[in-house]
Amino acid sequence: MAEGRGELPPQPPLHLSLPPSSKRPCLRPAPRGPGPGPGPGFQNSRFRCPESLLDCAAKAVAEKWAFERVEERFERIPEPVQRRIVYWSFPRNEREICMYSSFQCRVAGEEGPAVSTGAPAGSGTVPGGVTGTTGAAGAAGTGDGLPFRRGIRLLETGCVENVLQVGFHLSGTVTEPASQSEPEVTHKVAISFDRCKITSVTCGCGNRDIFYCAHVVALSLYRIRKPEQVKLRLPISETLFQMNRDQLQKLVQYLITAHHTEVLPTAQKLADEILSSNSEINQVHGAPDPTAGASIDDDNCWHLDEEQVREQVKQFLSQGGYYGSGKQLNSMFAKVREMLRMRDSNGARMLTLITEQFMADPRLSLWRQQGTGMTDKCRQLWDELGALWVCIVLNPHCKSEEKSGWLKQLKKWGDMDICPLEDGNYGSELPNITNALPQSSLAHDSLARPRRTVFTRAMEACDLHWQDSHLQRIISSDYYMSPAYQREGESLLFSPQGLPLWLDHVPTACARVDALRSHGYPREALRLGVAIINTLRLQQQRQLDIYKHQKKELLQRGMTSTTNLEGWVGHPLDPIGCLFGTLTETCRVEDDSAMDTGDSGEPKPPVYHHVPVWGCPDGGESYLALALEVALMGMGQQRVMPEGLYAQDKVCRNEEQIVAKLQEMELDELLVQTLRKQATLLLEGGPFSGLGEVIHRESIPMHTFAKYLFSALLPHDADLAYKLALRAMRLPVLDSTAPSGDLGHPHHGISIVPSRYPRWFTLGHLESQQCELASTMLTAAKGDMLRLRTVLDAIQKNIHSSSLIFKLAQDAFKIATPADNPPDITLLNVALELGLQVMRMTLSTLNWRRREMVRWLVTCATEVGLRALVSILQSWYTLFTPTEATSIVAATVMSHNTILRLSLDYPQREELASCARTLALQCAMKDPQNCALSALTLCEKDHIAFETAYQIVIDAASTGMTYSQLFTIARYMEHRGYPLRAFKLASLAMTHLNLAYNQDTHPAINDVLWACALSHSLGKNELAAIIPLVVKSVHCATVLSDILRRCTMTAPGLAGIPGRRNSGKLMSTDKAPLRQLLDATISAYINTTHSRLTHISPRHYGEFIEFLSKARETFLLAQDGHIQFAQFIDNLKQIYKGKKKLMMLVRERFG
Repeated sequence: MAEGRGELPPQPPLHLSLPPSSKRPCLRPAPRGPGPGPGPGFQNSRFRCPESLLDCAAKAVAEKWAFERVEERFERIPEPVQRRIVYWSFPRNEREICMYSSFQCRVAGEEGPAVSTGAPAGSGTVPGGVTGTTGAAGAAGTGDGLPFRRGIRLLETGCVENVLQVGFHLSGTVTEPASQSEPEVTHKVAISFDRCKITSVTCGCGNRDIFYCAHVVALSLYRIRKPEQVKLRLPISETLFQMNRDQLQKLVQYLITAHHTEVLPTAQKLADEILSSNSEINQVHGAPDPTAGASIDDDNCWHLDEEQVREQVKQFLSQGGYYGSGKQLNSMFAKVREMLRMRDSNGARMLTLITEQFMADPRLSLWRQQGTGMTDKCRQLWDELGALWVCIVLNPHCKSEEKSGWLKQLKKWGDMDICPLEDGNYGSELPNITNALPQSSLAHDSLARPRRTVFTRAMEACDLHWQDSHLQRIISSDYYMSPAYQREGESLLFSPQGLPLWLDHVPTACARVDALRSHGYPREALRLGVAIINTLRLQQQRQLDIYKHQKKELLQRGMTSTTNLEGWVGHPLDPIGCLFGTLTETCRVEDDSAMDTGDSGEPKPPVYHHVPVWGCPDGGESYLALALEVALMGMGQQRVMPEGLYAQDKVCRNEEQIVAKLQEMELDELLVQTLRKQATLLLEGGPFSGLGEVIHRESIPMHTFAKYLFSALLPHDADLAYKLALRAMRLPVLDSTAPSGDLGHPHHGISIVPSRYPRWFTLGHLESQQCELASTMLTAAKGDMLRLRTVLDAIQKNIHSSSLIFKLAQDAFKIATPADNPPDITLLNVALELGLQVMRMTLSTLNWRRREMVRWLVTCATEVGLRALVSILQSWYTLFTPTEATSIVAATVMSHNTILRLSLDYPQREELASCARTLALQCAMKDPQNCALSALTLCEKDHIAFETAYQIVIDAASTGMTYSQLFTIARYMEHRGYPLRAFKLASLAMTHLNLAYNQDTHPAINDVLWACALSHSLGKNELAAIIPLVVKSVHCATVLSDILRRCTMTAPGLAGIPGRRNSGKLMSTDKAPLRQLLDATISAYINTTHSRLTHISPRHYGEFIEFLSKARETFLLAQDGHIQFAQFIDNLKQIYKGKKKLMMLVRERFG
């Protein structure tokens, strides 16, 4: 700070200018007289004494007047009067010390500012009205590491000593006790103060923080709690004036002797200056005195280390919202609000320092260059910053020059390119804060609209004033009403009941309330808040009357243009949250009168009680009921979805915040009455209500709000609860067609397909809230078939997401089938119906959860019973794909577990099996590739059905089925005891296969080997039939040689087909059919050899030689095989003679 630090610096500059304001020149001698000692106002006995007139006057002067003004005003001030003024000039309220030594400070039950007033003499309280034990009790168990709590501990353990007050300067020593790691250390502490504010602090601990250190706290609290133990002296200049020349010389020489190393150079320079007649020091009357208090021109504000504020904000911002920095910044904002409430000028000063660092954040230019938006946490911090500036400039008692200075600074920040916009990267249609009318046509392009930054509203708020006489009367009296004889006809100032109205743009009016409350005028804020609610009530009633006259026309159109230009929920100024907080604050029941210094863990939910509205004519109004009413009004307001992701996300977040606060209120008879009344008005409210019969197509849905209303109303008025929740289930923006009466903004056109909604960024969240509302109603309607049917109809009509309907179906199923009780069949049927709808919705679309959905539906249908299973089997084509129907549905239905679960008798089992077989055959006809095998499996026990399924496979084999599918079915046939049918299917499969020379790891090789083995086991004829197919389809030499080897090892026909004779002889490779296979194998080896030699590398030579060895084994199966192989090798040597190393290896192995 610019003020003095409480003591002269060791070495002032050589050429001394005018003394600093905090060390103003002191000229006059003080009158002599005995001092009064500690003075009245303290507990000298158990009897209370009134304060003396001297103390009363001294307290008032000490708080309001600079001491220089007192000296100028009165020619002679008696020393006892000076002593009392100096005495009362120290801060008297511990809460103020706490405010500057911890992030949060709240005294329970205090709504207004802490006015520094003393207690009556002998009252047993310290000055300021805070009991002597408040600090200790308040911090006990909370925030042990905070400076305030540590300071209390140091004070209570007797660590403060040598306390001396000289004029407006307090000094002392504070000893930190030794710990395990640190020795005992004593710190010198000095505090300067003026008009009940600490203006500078100095401590030997070298603390570098926003807050005062624990040692400053300890010394300050010592002075507040034990003033009678503090030695009090007048300012040092007054003492010096009483000395003669010899005494003064002795004092100076002793001072130099005691501190010669520090003081001597400075003393000599000052002496030289004084002895020089032309020096600047001799041009000034008097001399500076750091203990004489402030001058008239000094700012009267608490000491705030500006450099530390800047550093800490910069540090928190550099962490990017991580490591709790966002929480710390929010705590700093809360500290600003606390300062405002205490009417401390440092509030605006601290916010200016914070804003400067925010604007200097290097990420702002980076985000702008990259075209990316800032994170949500950063956006929320900027929003709070803008709202705080609105609060600052709306201070009802700020000076015009202050407001001009703020406006200039705000414009400077707002004109910077990097300044964040109010609604992110999107344009704004929000009206000016001082005018409820838009500044331009809604149809204008967003580029034509003025640029609105986070500071725009604060700049607009600078145009607002508090001089309106009607406004002044509203906030200054609880009993301001119009005379009875003036209540006829229309009035802009009073309601028909004579209550005052405040016809202003609602968010602006609420910003006034927030400003009053934030600046320490809670009673005035309540009065204005009540006037705003009376205005909203009257507007709501008149809107209802207008709607009743237009109802028929609007219902015919089925849609309305929204008439609310901006929503109150999610608004940058948070009007509903502001009114709700102002009204509930006065109804809050505090646990005790402790001082909260933060770090107290999880906050307890608030407890409220009814407080009658002051000045209410009938006495039936309650601030708590008004808070509930205004929250319901704001949440129920119909409003169009704003533009931009952040603005939309903010609406959702603000809704949830308000609902969370509403849920903390315990509903009694009066609140339920308010709830029912407002819910009914919202249902009847027409285009002004989001729950009215007709709404705009892009109106923000009411699902979150309606869920709260439903749960709150259900125990008291179930019919109203269901009517309201069912009305709120709609989501018109997802409807397939927009009615012709949709009169929305021209540039708000929206496509029909949900994936093409560029503006509704929060659509997924909104749909999930719609699902939550439906689930809540389903749970509540359990056992009531009529209500369940109504809720089911609403779900099927309004919910367009298959995943969410599936979730609802699952929820309903869980609720309907409790573990310890029999199932609820009504809710089970609802779950089944929802499941069937999901099946129909996802049948022709891709959904990764589809298999899970199908399995769940079968489980649900099983719980419902036999008829449900028969139904889904018979109508499978509208619910499932053929593959799902056979492999999942029919297979599960026919499983042993299902039969046991349903306890079916034989006719019922047969009925179910017949339906499953019919389904299987239908699916096999429709999709034989994927369903044939499942169809055969399902039809095993019925001969006719099995034959029909087999024929379907044969018919489809030549056209639509692959070799792998046919091989699989062929293997199944062999397994079931139909080898000839298996052979037929294997032969058909071979016609679809083509195995190249180098595909020796092809997955079909095992199937080919199996088919040949099957043919060989059946007999010579079957083998003769399949070998031509093998030769045609397989060109891989190693596979062919493997087949040939297997066929020569055993005699054919070992399967023992009835009616056939088996010779038992091995087959010769020189005769058909193996001769054809041998020739094909030798030919394949020759072709493969030439193919491999074309691109062979030396590292594969060894592998190639082994390949030739296997080829020789096959060649030797022929009668002239050794001759053929020798010719083959000679050809290789001739053709590939250039590959000398390889040919050398060939000669070594094969000659």
